[in-house]
Amino acid sequence: MQELIGKFEHVYIDRKSKDSKLAERIQSLFPADKISFVNERPWQEGELSPREFDRSKRNLFVTPFKGRFFKRCPGSRPGLACCNYFVLNWGLQCDMNCSYCYLQSFINSPILTLYSNLDDALGELREMNLSEQTLRIGTGETVDSLSLDPITLYSRDLITFFREFSKWTLEFKTKSDKVDQFLDLGPAENVIVSWSINPAHIVEHEEHGTASLAARLSAAERCLAKGFKIAFHIDPMIYHPDWRENYGELVDEICRRFSPSDVPYLSVGALRFQGEQRAIMRERFGMKSYVVRAETFPSPDGKFRYDARIRQEMFRFVNERFASHDRAWRLFMCMETPETWLRVEGVSPFKSESLQPLFDRAPLRAVARASQGDIG
Repeated sequence: MQELIGKFEHVYIDRKSKDSKLAERIQSLFPADKISFVNERPWQEGELSPREFDRSKRNLFVTPFKGRFFKRCPGSRPGLACCNYFVLNWGLQCDMNCSYCYLQSFINSPILTLYSNLDDALGELREMNLSEQTLRIGTGETVDSLSLDPITLYSRDLITFFREFSKWTLEFKTKSDKVDQFLDLGPAENVIVSWSINPAHIVEHEEHGTASLAARLSAAERCLAKGFKIAFHIDPMIYHPDWRENYGELVDEICRRFSPSDVPYLSVGALRFQGEQRAIMRERFGMKSYVVRAETFPSPDGKFRYDARIRQEMFRFVNERFASHDRAWRLFMCMETPETWLRVEGVSPFKSESLQPLFDRAPLRAVARASQGDIG
């Protein structure tokens, strides 16, 4: 905990959040001289310079969120095969520092923000009256699901809440190894703890400030031992000189530690980023980064990606490596085109019987009705 607290130079608490559980907990953890109460957010919104983006990760702002917590996954774009995922955001910005992080082109907030009104987010879900509808909901879109959880303890509130809704699935997605703060709650059948993973070489080269691959896999083993479901996302796959060897070793290590019955699903995805992101990545990480040096091309969804043939080659390699261990492994591709699915899998995800629960369109229609329109 002290190592985590030591990451931050200062904590600013909005006076509107002063009496929240989160503010009380932060005051019990941080030295008093690291905490200030404020009437507004420090620093102004706007396009962040590389230096300002780095600063945003070293300071915390606790404030109520005034918008909508629940929305569709950003993968729901025209031309992409979306797995009908929804997100519940309780913060903005990440304390880790991956070279490819899409937040570099997504946020204009000058400070890592934690929302103090999680109860409002849960109330929003409850009021949608969708307890009989199958929903998959993740918390890792605009903030890592668990890296700051020893501070917030939001995982405990979320697990308790989701136990009331057996048809919903909650997914914590993380690059940390912070799981011990909720394991004593015991498993919930509809809670999945998942890790975004890459070969150890890529973790060291591109995923700065994250838990090591070994630490992530050990955390997954601890969750599994306590009865929690786990999942993995090999995403983003990054093309580099030894990519076959490194991704092959990663697949072998997963298969050595886990079996298909331990992992309900496993996704793969390739590097993608907004065009305006390249400049800030170059300034922050330099030309040693595989991501900065990557040859990428604009795609119909506006993001830059590897050539389709490279993506297909990488996906096919990982799929075949898993199948060489056990054909029961269930993989799907994240934020990819139906054409890529057809060339890699030979079938559209919407026609795949094993993936039908992930690509069923009924949840989208039900949520749209409950929201009286587009929640996107």
